[in-house]
Amino acid sequence: MEVFTRWRTWDAARADLESSGDGARVDLGALAAAADAARRWHGDQRRPTGDPYVEHLLEALEVLVRGAGVTDPAMLSAVLLHDVVEDTPATLADVEDAFGPEVAELVDWVTKPPAGGAGRQAKRAAKSAYLRRLRDAPPEAILVKLADRVSNVQRLDRMPPDFQRRYYAETVTYIVPLAEPHPWFAAWYGEWREAFSHLR
Repeated sequence: MEVFTRWRTWDAARADLESSGDGARVDLGALAAAADAARRWHGDQRRPTGDPYVEHLLEALEVLVRGAGVTDPAMLSAVLLHDVVEDTPATLADVEDAFGPEVAELVDWVTKPPAGGAGRQAKRAAKSAYLRRLRDAPPEAILVKLADRVSNVQRLDRMPPDFQRRYYAETVTYIVPLAEPHPWFAAWYGEWREAFSHLR
């Protein structure tokens, strides 16, 4: 199973894209603008592992470019911005003003709405409804979500055991079926399921 952790900063990602020749296939200017906005909006946020949050966004970008071979500027910008509405003060209007309606629509599809009530049950119900809704998303939004989840599960073993089991089950139930029409993602998630099969 390939792990995507080489791009820790936008500068590192850009240098790698330029040196590999992929810089000619993607819009580096649009990506730089999206990376800068994501860095500003997320600020000093950290992942549960303690890593800077921006690393998650760059991992998801690396998945789309290096793994799935995506070059579409809107999808690549959206993957860098996919959590700004959910996790920062930024709004969809902010995203649309800065990056246009196509990027904003993709971000909207992958933004989990707030829970309808307080407590763990309400949060889990809202998340399940959101994950089920993704079945109706356009293919571009699904690819953004698939890349996001690759970043989140590729090193699942770094998380607490209870979280690992719950997140494995959620991924197998809701995300893996979304990958089936996309050969690269279907293969990656198949290898991932095998690598983490002890969590079944």
